Amino acid sequence: MVRIASWIAFGGVLSAVSARPAREVDDAVKRQYSAPPAVVDRAQAVIDTFRLSWAGYSTYAFPNDELHPVTNTFGNSRNGWGASAADALTTALVMGQRDIVNQIISHIPKIDWSVTSSEVSLFETTIRYLGGMLSGYDFLSGPLADLADDPANVDALLTQSVNLANNLSYAFQTPSGVPYNILDFSNRSFVVEPNGLATVGTLILEWTRLSDLTGDYSYASLVERAERYLLAPSPPSSEPFPGLVGMNIEPTTGQFLDARGGWIGGADSFYEYLIKMYVYDPNRYAFLRDRWILAANSTIEYLGTHPMTRPDLTFLATYNGTAIQLQSEHLACFDGGNFILGGQVLNSDDYLNFGLALVDGCHATYAATATAIGPEVFGWDARQVPANQVDFFVRNGFYILNSGYQLRPEVIESYYYAYRATGDKKYQDWAWDAFVAINATTRVGSGYSSIRNVNVAGGGRFTNMMESFWFAEVLKYSYLIQVDDDAPWQVSRTGDNQWVWNTEAHPVRVW
Repeated sequence: MVRIASWIAFGGVLSAVSARPAREVDDAVKRQYSAPPAVVDRAQAVIDTFRLSWAGYSTYAFPNDELHPVTNTFGNSRNGWGASAADALTTALVMGQRDIVNQIISHIPKIDWSVTSSEVSLFETTIRYLGGMLSGYDFLSGPLADLADDPANVDALLTQSVNLANNLSYAFQTPSGVPYNILDFSNRSFVVEPNGLATVGTLILEWTRLSDLTGDYSYASLVERAERYLLAPSPPSSEPFPGLVGMNIEPTTGQFLDARGGWIGGADSFYEYLIKMYVYDPNRYAFLRDRWILAANSTIEYLGTHPMTRPDLTFLATYNGTAIQLQSEHLACFDGGNFILGGQVLNSDDYLNFGLALVDGCHATYAATATAIGPEVFGWDARQVPANQVDFFVRNGFYILNSGYQLRPEVIESYYYAYRATGDKKYQDWAWDAFVAINATTRVGSGYSSIRNVNVAGGGRFTNMMESFWFAEVLKYSYLIQVDDDAPWQVSRTGDNQWVWNTEAHPVRVW
């Protein structure tokens, strides 16, 4: 039934029949979908969902940041510069959607990065806007140049990247060089508060790429100076396991303020970028490869755990000092893909196989719920099982701590890396099953929305929010895993990558 519901959503048939009485809807469905098609063009189905999502955003929200699909209104959680457009560009490019590509690149030259009514996140702005524009420039000045109607708009992608970075760069004006994350452009000030491991350690790819494209090393030098504090953490107690560090940093000193963390939100993409910078340039960034190896080895030794009721599954725990906490989250499910990438690049079956085991664990969180979508936060400590989830824990090896789904991509992202590494078509099937479930559950109004409860039929209430990373990540990974080719931007099957993907799934050319 999930597959049938998804096909209704794909072609807009849902809109056509939803206004009819229930009996007529049932009859219409039976007539048109009594038997599923023998061959499904999965890639085209994802394109159809992308175009449906874009149509809703373009009609009711563009050039604002995101669509509120239930009410057909918009929000500006990312400074009102058009976050969904910036995030959708690279997906439209790899899908060959020329009209959408040109709508977006015609908008980008009009953005004034110095003007916004809200505080600016250095991290979020870097991974979405800067990453999206640099990736778009790499595509449109290279293998997909034929998709741009006006070459001037391609040049503007790089020019606007420089303009944006120049507006952001004062964040690094601290005694240590570790930036503040939250900025006020109205008076070029910042919110004086600790910064995070991920928000400091997930800038180096984009700012280095900008330096390499422009020949201006000042951008790379800013992020490299900040990165040094993450690689030699102080005090020593902030590194409870070799290569695994705390999460909060004081920008004035570069000192860590705690020793808690894991491959979770707030820390995750620091570890992700260590190996990706080595992919980007193995000569300049061999020292980041070594740091990734240190963290990966500690992760396998100290954080890899197996639920008591499902010892066949592998999850990554978190830590507070050397105390291990049996809890993780959807955001952390990129970890399998990152270990797989490391295994391919470093020719290590140990990392590759550990990554595949993590993929299996995250797949299990999807397979267990009423919607076939994994929860936001889950745990597997047998001593802390909620009374109403004992049976669920016994069957599935985990319990749900936060039942929401924010249109997150990480599980499908790891399926993508697993498929590219192994060629095992089960990962294509798993990605398709996830895509179908997400379509059936989150489709509403003029687009798709986050939901409140993955473990009730229908997903509970809608939050009325279509996140920009729905365009950048969920739909890109869902599409490319079904496109069985070796386009240069695809993650390599052999570990010899021509492109490397930022944490928002914007690929840039390796150096």
